[in-house]
Amino acid sequence: MERLSVDQIIDKINAEELFHAVSEDYSFTLKIEKYVHYACGAVHDGHQFRKELWENCLHTAYERWYEEDPETKNMINSHPIVIAGCDSRFEYDLNRTPEEAVFETAWGKQLWKQPLPADQKQKSKNKHANFYKVVNALISKLEEKFGVCIVYDMHSYNWKRWDREVPTWNLGTSNVDNDRFGADIEAWRQRLSEMKFPLDIKSTSKINDTFQGNGYFLKFITNNFKNTLVLATEIAKVYCDEYDYILFPEVVAAVEKQLRVQLPEHAANFYKKHKL
Repeated sequence: MERLSVDQIIDKINAEELFHAVSEDYSFTLKIEKYVHYACGAVHDGHQFRKELWENCLHTAYERWYEEDPETKNMINSHPIVIAGCDSRFEYDLNRTPEEAVFETAWGKQLWKQPLPADQKQKSKNKHANFYKVVNALISKLEEKFGVCIVYDMHSYNWKRWDREVPTWNLGTSNVDNDRFGADIEAWRQRLSEMKFPLDIKSTSKINDTFQGNGYFLKFITNNFKNTLVLATEIAKVYCDEYDYILFPEVVAAVEKQLRVQLPEHAANFYKKHKL
């Protein structure tokens, strides 16, 4: 892995170079092992929280972890193109608009003891903007090369906070073209429902059950690229104990192993059907 500026990353994408980089400010990573018609994203994987914010933050490290999506990058890390956030969504949320990315309250609780100074807020907003400059360059290149593209937008959610039975997997599709891509969405839902887990965890999958796919990552790509489908794919946090702050690495490994097969097969079928 190498450390690169945003401009250097974009230059490498435009030149179709292969590389594995962390951004100059360590806010995100991008790996391109091969230019293919699909990409994977894990925008909420990060837990970094810059030190100048610590004393002003009312949320503990555990409270931040609870609302982040730990291990989602590891679930997709074997694929050729992976972009992932390194910073906590409590600093700025890559899945919200630039205007809403820096929180004042988070999940019903005030986030800062004192309002953030303008320069600290701007520093976070700049990271958000740079990430999307790279996303724009990446998807532009993939659509240019392949005509169509599919992005697997990996998230997780706290299933124990729900007062009803919720699915192991949820696909949020309210902001994508369901008329054009409905069969591809259903095929992905079906594949996820067939996943096998250790610890006697059952795999169920539904569409727009717990979340509807309203994230900015999906909307940014969908609104700017007419031939790219983004699949907002949420796994319930069955791979950890969300209350006791414990990860289950064998569950993460099982998910990664199966996605290593299922994801490129699904992407290949998508490309065969929709290539221009």
